[in-house]
Amino acid sequence: MAATPARHTEQAEKEAHSFLQQAGAYARHYARLPLPADLNWWWTIGAMLVAVLVLMLLSGLTLTLGYTPDASLAFGSVEAIERRMPSGWLLRAMHMTGASFFMAALYVHLLRGLYYRTYLPPRRGVWLSGCGLLVLVMVTAFAGYVLPWGQMSYWGADVAAKAVGAVPFVGQGLEQVFLGGESPGTPTLHRMFTLHFLLAFVIIGLVMAHVAVVHAKGSSSPSVQPATRRKYLPFYPYFTTRDILAVLVMALGFVAVMCFWPGLITEPANYRPANPLHTPADIEPEWYFLPFYGMLQVVPSKFWGLLVSGGAVAVLFAVPWLDNGQRTANGNGGLARIADAGALFACVGAAVTAAAAGLHHAQGGWLLAGQAACLVYYLYFLAFLPLRTRFAEKNA
Repeated sequence: MAATPARHTEQAEKEAHSFLQQAGAYARHYARLPLPADLNWWWTIGAMLVAVLVLMLLSGLTLTLGYTPDASLAFGSVEAIERRMPSGWLLRAMHMTGASFFMAALYVHLLRGLYYRTYLPPRRGVWLSGCGLLVLVMVTAFAGYVLPWGQMSYWGADVAAKAVGAVPFVGQGLEQVFLGGESPGTPTLHRMFTLHFLLAFVIIGLVMAHVAVVHAKGSSSPSVQPATRRKYLPFYPYFTTRDILAVLVMALGFVAVMCFWPGLITEPANYRPANPLHTPADIEPEWYFLPFYGMLQVVPSKFWGLLVSGGAVAVLFAVPWLDNGQRTANGNGGLARIADAGALFACVGAAVTAAAAGLHHAQGGWLLAGQAACLVYYLYFLAFLPLRTRFAEKNA
């Protein structure tokens, strides 16, 4: 027998009250969460990422109100957003700047994990969820890059589709699914818009899962001391104050780039409508894709270039098994730290060199430089990390 309306309302109020109690209890638990007292400023990057993610979500949802995913209307709808929607130019500038800042913070977060070896047991799940987040963010960023339907958007989609089409046996089919036809058009925009919109919420869910795993396994620390010998402080107010300061400093840089140096993150060619009959002289992706684009360019074969470029991201998932040693005072201090820093610096330098080779279309000496950069990049993961494990075990 169904409950009366009064009893149903009473039950709903009890459940809502219970939910609020649980939410309050979780907030108090989170505020009292003990964290290692020696966490440095590198551990504020996570707060920056969350702040930019919230900004991206709010600005993106607002931009969808005026955007039209149609090949004949998309560019005009973006122009209308900037010129006719109240503060539309500001919303789009925030969204574009946010994409670059989010990727920059994500890369720094990744480098911090590599240097401090935060991927070691029992935090493999933290590292793997972070790598999954990186892949989803890259896919979302690419889909968003296509949506304005300017010259670089169109030809960027065309280059990406041809790269996918180079995969043996299934490449042509994947290219058709990617484009929705023989060339970029309205079906492509529908796919990219849907992907960009839906993946934003998937990313939020994965961020929550990432944070949950961090809390379950405990926060990493720059210290090599065992967890039982470390000093701990509550998250509030000690680390919240530092996080807020870091976010404010980032906000100053964010506003400076957005208002005074927008050319650092925008491509002038993308302010012209897409023209399938005119190929731009220089087709290049956003800066955060340049290392992978460079790796694609320096390999003569399209398929092997795609494999090398995609493998540069895929190898990150194998890091917890390539370096599966333990953090000890002997294996993580002195010369080991210097070697870690030098090897990681070489890896970053290789990525920058590959990006420069991509900018120069792997012509002249940049072809050889880009190929050497690919070799150094992979040597860091496939040679240095395993050897580092053996060295740490030998000196433990």
